[in-house]
Amino acid sequence: MQTARWIRAVALAGTAVLALAGCAIEVEPRVAAPGLPTGVPCGTVTFANSPWIGYEANLAVVSYLAKTRLDCTVVEKDLTAEEAWEALAAGEVDAILENWGRDGLKKRYIDEERVAVEHGMTGNQGVVGWYVTPWVVEQYPEITNWRKLNDYAHLFRTPTSGGKGAFLLGDPSYETNDRALIRNLKLDFTISVTGSEDKLIEAFREAERNRRAAIGYFYAPQWFLAEVDLVHVKLPPYSPGCDAVPEKVACDYQPYDLDKIANRAFAESGNPAAELVKNFQWTNADQNEVARYLTVDKLSRDEAARKWLDANPDAWQSWLPAD
Repeated sequence: MQTARWIRAVALAGTAVLALAGCAIEVEPRVAAPGLPTGVPCGTVTFANSPWIGYEANLAVVSYLAKTRLDCTVVEKDLTAEEAWEALAAGEVDAILENWGRDGLKKRYIDEERVAVEHGMTGNQGVVGWYVTPWVVEQYPEITNWRKLNDYAHLFRTPTSGGKGAFLLGDPSYETNDRALIRNLKLDFTISVTGSEDKLIEAFREAERNRRAAIGYFYAPQWFLAEVDLVHVKLPPYSPGCDAVPEKVACDYQPYDLDKIANRAFAESGNPAAELVKNFQWTNADQNEVARYLTVDKLSRDEAARKWLDANPDAWQSWLPAD
């Protein structure tokens, strides 16, 4: 009994102390865990630059805003898509501004090694596939059906195609399924590598101008489609997994919602450029407009970016970090 009364007395005394303490201090309210640090200077930010004009249009606009609005020192590294992922994982690149799929690289660097993160959508829808010059479709409407391509393969022969139809590719660093598709669909064509995106465009342009047949790998968004309305050839429909084994591919390319990839440390650093990259989002038409400034009008990246930004203030002001 004595012990019980002593325990009760101690408990009451403790309650009294807590009550008095409550009068002396104000209890801190519960708050959410702190977010990204604020007020972080941009410093130097490094962006990959991959070899297609749509990517360069993204880079022009984001880099210009980073330099002029966030006081960043911007470094741009010319890298293939594969090299860009490797450099980002190594911390040598902070962000990739346009990514087309790359599920295997996402699995490795995002899910397994956790050195990269998906960093928002670009707003662009990517359509990769086989395209032919429009005048050929006017003459031979069935040519957009892959099953009919062998009937017209002779139209695409060139002096160097060995008696087969020539299928045009652009930059050799692009990952394409076209060799496998030609083999697995038993098509009477052979690959002809032009060497770059610009040379691929010129090959299509010259073919349309001279009313010669041309077929090859192409994609949207791409400003050139506003000049020459290339027609998409329908291959066997894409379904998830149909391209899982590269040498056995016999289906069309996957349609893409294009996204951005960031180095994890950069994304979580509070750097205002990381927020700019994450917020950046525009349309295929926007990208094509800047790409045309770069290619047709021969503007520098800064000139092309400034021209588009001046004309579209409502489109980009929300990309900037809040004050």
